[in-house]
Amino acid sequence: MLLLRCPLLLLLLPLSSLPQKLPTRDEELFQMQIRDKAFFHDSSVIPDGAEISSYLFRDTPKRYFFVVEEDNTPLAVTVTPCDAPLEWKLSVQELPEEASGEGSGEPEPLEQQKQQQITNEEGTELFSYKGNDVEYFVSSSSPSGLYQLDLLSTEKDTHFKVYATTTPESDQPYPELPYDPRIDVTSLGRTTVTLAWKPSPTASLLKQPIQYCIVINKEHNFKSLCAVEAKLSSDDAFMMAPKPGLDFSPFDFAHFGFPSDNNSGRERGFLKSPSKFGRQTFSKPRVDLHKVCIGNKNIFTVSDLKPDTQYYFDMFAVNTNSNMSTAYVGTFARTKEEAKQKTVELKDGKVTDVFIKRKGAKFLRFAPVSSHQKVTFSVHSCLDAVQIQVRRDGKLLLSQNVEGVRQFQLRGKAKAKYLVRVKGSKKGASMLKILATTRPNKQSFPSLPEDTRIKAFDKLRTCSSVTVAWLGTQERNKFCIYKREVDDNFNEEQKKREQNQCLGPDTRKKSEKVLCKYFHSQNIQKAVTTETIRSLQPGKSYLLDVYVIGHGGQSVKYQSKLVKTRKFC
Repeated sequence: MLLLRCPLLLLLLPLSSLPQKLPTRDEELFQMQIRDKAFFHDSSVIPDGAEISSYLFRDTPKRYFFVVEEDNTPLAVTVTPCDAPLEWKLSVQELPEEASGEGSGEPEPLEQQKQQQITNEEGTELFSYKGNDVEYFVSSSSPSGLYQLDLLSTEKDTHFKVYATTTPESDQPYPELPYDPRIDVTSLGRTTVTLAWKPSPTASLLKQPIQYCIVINKEHNFKSLCAVEAKLSSDDAFMMAPKPGLDFSPFDFAHFGFPSDNNSGRERGFLKSPSKFGRQTFSKPRVDLHKVCIGNKNIFTVSDLKPDTQYYFDMFAVNTNSNMSTAYVGTFARTKEEAKQKTVELKDGKVTDVFIKRKGAKFLRFAPVSSHQKVTFSVHSCLDAVQIQVRRDGKLLLSQNVEGVRQFQLRGKAKAKYLVRVKGSKKGASMLKILATTRPNKQSFPSLPEDTRIKAFDKLRTCSSVTVAWLGTQERNKFCIYKREVDDNFNEEQKKREQNQCLGPDTRKKSEKVLCKYFHSQNIQKAVTTETIRSLQPGKSYLLDVYVIGHGGQSVKYQSKLVKTRKFC
C-alpha cells in the first residue's frame, strides 16, 4: 500500500496500460522505497505502516491516495488532528485491470506520464468524520481498489498526522489502552494532586518500551500528544508550517535514522534540511501548559500548584520505539483552598509580635477609632527580609521588602480600615515586630544607621582587651554592649543563629553586660563611638553585641562581632 497525493496518480492510472506494478508491503520494496527519497518528496508517499505529519492551509483541501491490490485485505487508517478540527473522508473506486498486472516494455519518462489524463471518479464513500478527536477506520476485509483520503480544515491553518497499514494486527505502533483508561485522582491538597492510572498492556503484556507523559494546564483536556506539542511550540520538528506554493515533505527521514540530503531539500524548496529539522528547537513554552515524561511509573504527584485552582490532567502512553502515542481519558480537579488565617488586630500605638512559617503569610488589621490625617507603620524584621503590603479599604497603598527597621507614613482617611499582609522568607521562618499608629510623634523603634556592623581594631588588641566602634544617628539613644565567651571553633553558621535582632538585653545574663551609654551627633558624619572592653582572658574568643534602645523601650541589636584577644603579649 502507498499513500499518494494527486500528482502521483498520473503514474498510477493512465488510460493506457501501466508499465509498473504498484508497490505493496513487500519488505524488499519497502526498503527500496525509503531509500528513494526523491520519489517520496515529489509524491508525499509514506510506506505502508509509517505515520506522516503534514500541514493544511485553511479552506484548502488536501488529498491522498493509496492502493489495495488484493481483495479481503485488512486495512486501518488513523487521522490525528493537532491544533484544529478536521473534516475528512475515505472513499474507494475500482482499480483498472491493467493496474494490477506486471505490464511490459520500458517505463515511460516521468514528465511524459504526468501529461496523461487521470480518472475523475470520486468513488464510493466508506467513512467520514468531522471534529478534533483521533478517529479510526478499521476493516478486517477490504476490497482491492484505489483509496482516496480527503482532508479539510475550515477553522485555521493546522497540522495533522495520518497512519495507514494493511497489517494492523502485527504492526500495533500505538500503545494499547487498559480496560479502564481513566486517570484517577487519589490525593488532593492545596498545592499538590496525586494521579494514578492502569498500565498499558503494551508494556505489561507485550513488554514493549512504554513511557508515560503527563500534561497539566488550566484550560481544557487534550485529545492527542500532537495537540499538546502544537500548543507548546510552533518550532517543533513536525509543527513547522510550510510556505504556500512550496512542496512539503510530511515524512522526516532524519527521525527514522536515514541520512538527509540537503541539496535535494533545497531543490524542492524545503524550509529546513532534515539535519536541522530536529526536536531540540523549541520556542518558549506557554506558562499555563506543562508536559513531563516520567518513565514507566503509573502513579505521580503534581506539585507547586496554586490553591483553589482548577487544573486539567492528561496522560499519554508513548511507544519509545515508534514515538507514537495513545491518550488516556483525561480528568480535572480543583486544588483545595488556602487555609483561612485569623486576622490579627493591631491596636493604635502598641507593638505586636508576629511569627511566620517559611514561605507563609500573616494578615493584620488596623481600624483607627478616630479620624486621622496620617497613619504610620513601623516594622522591625528580626531575621531575614520580609515583604509587607498595606491596603486601605481594598486599595493597595504600599508593597515593600523590609530588612531591619523601616517606617512608612501613609495618608489617612476618615473611617478607613487597613489590611496588612506580611509574607515570610523563603529561607526559613520569619519573626517581626510591627506597630501602627495615627499619632505622628509616636515612634516605638529606635532609628538605626544604614550600617549596623561593629568594627574591631586589630592593632589595638591586647591579651586582655579589644577596642571596637559602631555608628550612631542624630537621635539621642541608649546603647548597651554585651560580651560572651565562645569556643575557638565558633563558626559563621553558629553566628547566624545569634542574629535575631528582636532579642533584647533582657534575654542576656547580667554578667555579660559591659556598659550602657547615651550617644548621638548632629553631624551624621561624626556619629561614631568607640569602646574598649577590658578584663578579657588571653587567647580567648568573644562574641560582642550592641543594643540600641529607643524611647519606647524597644531595642534593636546590631550585627554580632566575633573577636579574639592576643595569646602572647
